[in-house]
Amino acid sequence: QVLLVESGGGLVQAGDSLRLSCTASARTISTYSMAWFRQPPGKEREFVGVASGTSATTEYADSVQGRFTISRHNDTNTVYLHMSSLKPEDTALYVCAADSRPWRSSRLWGDYSNWGPGTQVTVSS
Repeated sequence: QVLLVESGGGLVQAGDSLRLSCTASARTISTYSMAWFRQPPGKEREFVGVASGTSATTEYADSVQGRFTISRHNDTNTVYLHMSSLKPEDTALYVCAADSRPWRSSRLWGDYSNWGPGTQVTVSS
């Protein structure tokens, strides 16, 4: 099991950029696929993006494609979510998740067995 802790959230204005961090307790995150999910207030949790552990490929939800980027740094056990051109509808609790099957790039929350408490992002109009 790996412990995950997110940070970097806050209150920003529409159009701003923000970088979220996810630090893992594992000896190395290279054996995990790492994903970001978010839960807007009063709504269901939704997939944001994933970086696979084996192929280093990334996939994103249509709603964030072209605005958000995931970068993983296996040497520091940290995954970042770079967010730009933020919109009020990006307001949510952002949660980092790890899948111990690094060949997968799942968009399903149920496929992840490790996740952090989340960090809140609020985008004002």
